[in-house]
Amino acid sequence: MPSSKGNGRGFASMSPEKKREIASKGGKAAHAQGTAHKWTSAEAQAAGRKGGSISRRRPRTTAKA
Repeated sequence: MPSSKGNGRGFASMSPEKKREIASKGGKAAHAQGTAHKWTSAEAQAAGRKGGSISRRRPRTTAKA
């Protein structure tokens, strides 16, 4: 079933709903196999800290009109 976006190949041409459906199936399969990653509180805190520090280090660009 071709999509109206792009030339019908890959995830970029899929609708957000279709991508969400495929990702959901993959997540459910991983949990069923026991291979899915489960975040601990410490891992989540470290990831949040890392992401926040990156955004604070980037210099802000100003738009010139």
